[in-house]
Amino acid sequence: MANFSWRKAALVAAVVPMLALSACSSTGGKPADTGNAGGGQAATTDRIKIALIAHAPAGDTFWDTVRKGAEEAAAKDNVELLYTSDPEAGRQAQLIEQAVDQKVDGIAVTLATPEALKGALKKAADAGIPIVSFNAGESASAQLGAFTHFGSNEQLAGQAVGTRLAEGGYKHPVCVIQAQGHVGLEARCAGVKAKVPGTEILYVNGADMTSVESTATAKLQASKDADVIIGLGAPITLTLLKSVSTAGSAAKVASFDLNKELAQKVSDGSVLFTVDQQPWLQGYSAVDALWQNKRGGFKIGGGQSVLTGPAIIDKSNAAEVLKFAEQGIR
Repeated sequence: MANFSWRKAALVAAVVPMLALSACSSTGGKPADTGNAGGGQAATTDRIKIALIAHAPAGDTFWDTVRKGAEEAAAKDNVELLYTSDPEAGRQAQLIEQAVDQKVDGIAVTLATPEALKGALKKAADAGIPIVSFNAGESASAQLGAFTHFGSNEQLAGQAVGTRLAEGGYKHPVCVIQAQGHVGLEARCAGVKAKVPGTEILYVNGADMTSVESTATAKLQASKDADVIIGLGAPITLTLLKSVSTAGSAAKVASFDLNKELAQKVSDGSVLFTVDQQPWLQGYSAVDALWQNKRGGFKIGGGQSVLTGPAIIDKSNAAEVLKFAEQGIR
């Protein structure tokens, strides 16, 4: 598979159990798999408790993949994993504070809205709880107390898409942001625009796919020069395919992120390509890094972010990726 690798990512070692979905908002995921996902014996280190707190919206398969990676690491490292999520920044902050009150041994957190989480993460740091960030908020990670970040550099990922589109002769992309103010999504579209100045931003309500479809359809009907429309997540992109058809538009479709259905659409040529940030690795690495820190004071990354992407998936390698997507790890 062709990977877009901007600097070498140090991949962390393995690890163990997962327990229970915790607390408040367990949105955006399937019920927890209580089996030993790793298939081997658990680590012999003392059992610890790690909270993984995401901004996942309900029903997004991306987060199922993140969670599977976290569960496998937990199952391998003798970790009780408390998975919670909420797309609303204030409630995500409350989940962090709840984890502090539970005296967890580590917190892995997404930083889609860094400012809103600053106070809660300071409480965690003051309590001596190690923190890693993943998926979103690389630029704010160290400032908010995380010793490393696992994810894709979203600005570079956007530039990778922009470069690919420019090489294909596309001049008027529409980049669709499903959550205004999400630092990672904004950075993706900014990266595209840096390479293709004619890029327009379209904001949609990602919590309502009917609204996404109608808003994108209206935009394509009004913008006859739009030659490609870009979804920033697999469910959004799959909805944009419907918008293109309904609008009778000649625009092509490109994407970020991945699920099984999107991998199939890339394989059959319905979608030009997608940029994968390898979410399974994000969940796995975040949990494992906290376990490594607890067992030996290790700090993966040496103070730098650990990149899990971007990786370009197009028709040339989509079939290979699809095999792993069908196993639920891509």
